[in-house]
Amino acid sequence: MEQLDADVVVVGAGLAGLSAARRLHRSGREVLVVEARDRVGGRTLSRDVGDGVVLDLGGQWVGPGQDRVLALVAELGLSSFPTWTSGDSLAGIGPSLGRYRGSVPKLPPHVLADALQAQLRLDRLARKVPLDRPWDAPKAPVWDSMTFESWIRRSARTAGGREYFRIIADAVFAADASSFSLLHALAYIHAGQGVDRLIGTRGGAQQDRLDGGAQQLAIGLATELGERVRLGHPVRRIDHGTDAGPGGGVRVVADGLAVRARRAIVAVPPTLAGRVAYAPPLPADRDLLTQRMPAGAVIKCQVLYDEPFWRHDGLNGQVATSQPPVKVTFDNSPPGGSPGVLLAFVEGRAAVELGRVSPAELQAKVVESLARFFGDRARRTVEFVAHDWQAEEWTRGCYGAHLPPGVLTQFGPALRRPVGPIHWAGTETALVWTGYMDGAIESGERAVREVEAQLARTT
Repeated sequence: MEQLDADVVVVGAGLAGLSAARRLHRSGREVLVVEARDRVGGRTLSRDVGDGVVLDLGGQWVGPGQDRVLALVAELGLSSFPTWTSGDSLAGIGPSLGRYRGSVPKLPPHVLADALQAQLRLDRLARKVPLDRPWDAPKAPVWDSMTFESWIRRSARTAGGREYFRIIADAVFAADASSFSLLHALAYIHAGQGVDRLIGTRGGAQQDRLDGGAQQLAIGLATELGERVRLGHPVRRIDHGTDAGPGGGVRVVADGLAVRARRAIVAVPPTLAGRVAYAPPLPADRDLLTQRMPAGAVIKCQVLYDEPFWRHDGLNGQVATSQPPVKVTFDNSPPGGSPGVLLAFVEGRAAVELGRVSPAELQAKVVESLARFFGDRARRTVEFVAHDWQAEEWTRGCYGAHLPPGVLTQFGPALRRPVGPIHWAGTETALVWTGYMDGAIESGERAVREVEAQLARTT
């Protein structure tokens, strides 16, 4: 086993871990990043499917208010382009779909009024939740005792209004509204600057894409770090304090590699962080927290066509519907418009169910949904690309973790609190844009501030 030493060891080469490592490196610290995969990027993954066409199989969008990731885009000299929005969108509650332009879906007036009034109330509640301490919100015990589904049933008066929020639950959290607490939903909405910003395209979180793929962000960070990033070494154990040996600190033991350091930043999803063995064991509240932070379920499907035929019909490729398995779609074609690419999300319960079927059956069900939206032309596919994030060994679900009732108020303080020389990063720990690339970067910056403060005390 290779034995290495560093000031700080970072576990995980996603945007959180790489952002933290680069900041430490630039401050003069000796840093090593240990990653289980044979690639960097974590929940970002780009694939060249030929002729220079790059598909993002993971995180892909950037938008207004995401200042950290936009600054990194600029620093690395990457270019972005807007998500295609020209033409009509489709939306519907039930089997029928209506065409509309702008940001307000064409729903029956009483349903639309019901949904928008409830959304205003939801945003108002979200602003009352402290970003750094949601468990201290004025009604945190009440909000954390109920699911988001419970709030939907109490707050939306129409069946259509209730379905509207269930679509949002799938699209934003990749989980049923009955799976997570209202307090978690409110904290997440506040961190993302409101419901409209979270679900919006133009002016929202889905506004822009990166030419060449979002994984370039991680690749750019890793390039600067060079050999300080060690791939293909799953971390199995972290010894800390006296268990790390004389002088304390940490000893991170991975397959084929051991790193001794003064501090560690663990920047992997909570469900994976909880599978590492720690000596001595973590405090009970931290361990119980990771047991209660399941990831969402999403299969990201992209269907390629000779051309974006839906544009000829005056459609922009965006669909929002209550009918599974595909509830949300986007035009994901490259900047030049060829080939045509429809992005179809299978999320939440539908993703769990279709995660059990064969690739051929998954493709058939997704294409059938697209044909229902866009007509028979959608059946004439060129290529079908799907990535099931719940099945990926070193992710086990996307977009991020969700917290069931009772978790934030009981165990929330352990989310970011260091354990001796171990610090926690990752988008789930972010104060802003939780669950997004911007949140991942913010979490890495916060962990570095903690590390630097502790190192300064012992220097």
